Amino acid sequence: MKAVVFHKPGDIRVDTVDDPRIEEPGDVILKVTATAICGSDLHILSGGVPQTKPMIMGHEFMGIVEEVGPGVTKLKKGDRVVVPFPIACGHCFFCQHDASPACENSNYKHYGPNGDVLDQKGAALFGYTDLYGGYSGGQAEYVRVPYADISPRIVPDNLTDEQVLFLTDIFPTGWSAIDWAQLKGGEVVAIFGSGPVGLMAQKAAWINGASRVIAIDPLNYRLEKARLVNKVETLNPHEVDIVDAIRSMTSGRGADVCVDAVGFEPERSFLDKVKATVNFEKGSIKVLETAFQAVRRSGTVTIMGVYGTPFDNFPMGRIFDKGITLRMGQAPVLNYIDKLIDLVKEEKVTLDDIITHRLPLADAAKGYEIFDKKEDDCVKVVLKP
Repeated sequence: MKAVVFHKPGDIRVDTVDDPRIEEPGDVILKVTATAICGSDLHILSGGVPQTKPMIMGHEFMGIVEEVGPGVTKLKKGDRVVVPFPIACGHCFFCQHDASPACENSNYKHYGPNGDVLDQKGAALFGYTDLYGGYSGGQAEYVRVPYADISPRIVPDNLTDEQVLFLTDIFPTGWSAIDWAQLKGGEVVAIFGSGPVGLMAQKAAWINGASRVIAIDPLNYRLEKARLVNKVETLNPHEVDIVDAIRSMTSGRGADVCVDAVGFEPERSFLDKVKATVNFEKGSIKVLETAFQAVRRSGTVTIMGVYGTPFDNFPMGRIFDKGITLRMGQAPVLNYIDKLIDLVKEEKVTLDDIITHRLPLADAAKGYEIFDKKEDDCVKVVLKP
């Protein structure tokens, strides 16, 4: 089969590889019908998240069940399913306590309580390095899905692939950012980053009762997309002081909720990069630092962008003095996916309006390049095997 394979930082190709096969009784094999490139895939491409050997990429995918293991009871050949990106066993302590991204069994080689930089991670993720289980991803013609009775959800026939594809990751991730903030209605929500996750968090903020949603991004074409699809207010850090602007919009207090949908690889200056090198850091927490300033006292900051290393001069004093509530982590997709499918079915949310590029799987390397370099006003790339 054809698959998108990471070889080394900066080197992604479409290769011919062995077809996946049933390895455990609970497995199914999917014929992939749609898959997408995620911003966190770019962290592997850049080397920010380490991977030392070739790996099939992709954790946003859906498809049709092609083969069923003998232990699978809830799916049959021909079922069309969407697959959440964390791999969950469904019966361990954490899976039973609504914390499937901490599954104790799916990532048996590198699981542990510490959350170390290079070991002791949480649940396995599709196509996301050996540290997260080493499972082949779904940017391929076929993919093996373990624990198939737990996570995949059958898709209604009247919904297209593109209408539901983002239930795999970015919509539940954006939803988590807002759900964790426990909006009661009327809040001002500032969302840093108008890439795919930021755009989804904007949608979730409106649905959950925000009175104002402010999108922050240094790229005007992404802000234009945010205004077009989500009807939000926008700020560009190249044009205004973000903290001053948000405070002026909120009677001097700051936003009730700030969401970091950027992570450790924001737009950075030369001095930012020098500092990171001196401190042995991967990337920067400049977005987080701005969010901690822009949020009001007793407000909430949720972090959906990826961070992988310790950071020097973390602003603990400001967090303590302002009484900021922090929530962060991998999205517990299984907690939300059934509700979110219903929102799509009931036409209460549109997810496919963020797609800017549709490419055949064979052109995946081009898709990665334009997404990574932010060329051609690229916001979201969907690949068709």
